Amino acid sequence: MSGLSASPASSTLAGAGAAPRHVAIIMDGNGRWAKRRFLPRVAGHRAGAEAVRTTVKAAADMGLQALTLYAFSSENWRRSTEEVSDLMGLLRHYLRKEVAELDRNGIRLRTIGDINGLEGDLVDLVREGVERTRHNRRLDFVLALNYGAQDEMVRAVREIAADVRDGRLAPEDICSAVIDGRLDTQDLPPLDLLIRTSGERRLSNFLLWQAAYAELLFVDTLWPDFDGAALAAAIADFGARERRFGGR
Repeated sequence: MSGLSASPASSTLAGAGAAPRHVAIIMDGNGRWAKRRFLPRVAGHRAGAEAVRTTVKAAADMGLQALTLYAFSSENWRRSTEEVSDLMGLLRHYLRKEVAELDRNGIRLRTIGDINGLEGDLVDLVREGVERTRHNRRLDFVLALNYGAQDEMVRAVREIAADVRDGRLAPEDICSAVIDGRLDTQDLPPLDLLIRTSGERRLSNFLLWQAAYAELLFVDTLWPDFDGAALAAAIADFGARERRFGGR
């Protein structure tokens, strides 16, 4: 299924064969993957963590500029205490195990969302990983943690409102570029392609502003089965589309 296009600021049309710079993925299907194998839900999350590792490496090898993964939404706190604890434990394990590998491969770890809502030791691990890899430029690997697009936009609006109140910004100067500059993704390339795995067809409060002109792709593959070949297929699908950015 196709989305609207790439960026309202674009003045030229992207022809077939164009490669995306920024790909985002809603990683869905860990629980169903485990259920089909008569395994506990946490086994699906563990397999999903391995799919993260594989997909990040593939994204770097394919020359993407940015890969953003929806790792933990602000709504995921509503899940059972046991499942939240399992997810936080897997995040700890991933950060302790993989940051050194990311650094060796020239990959920069970044985050979007309110990481201060995580447990203190996790916040420290995230910040240490971001700091260790901040000079890398091969790929921006962005984890959306405690992230919700509506919350992101509320935070941006509050910042803008404070600037208007304090005289740093005139109301008539507020435009899409001003809002872009207050979002968590402000210094990332525009979102080109948003993928959701597992066959679900909704955005689930993920990158709502950024996805306005992104191409959307919904695939039936469950996240633990997603790999470099699946990412290559998604990018090939993107390249076959004609993106008009609102034009004809």
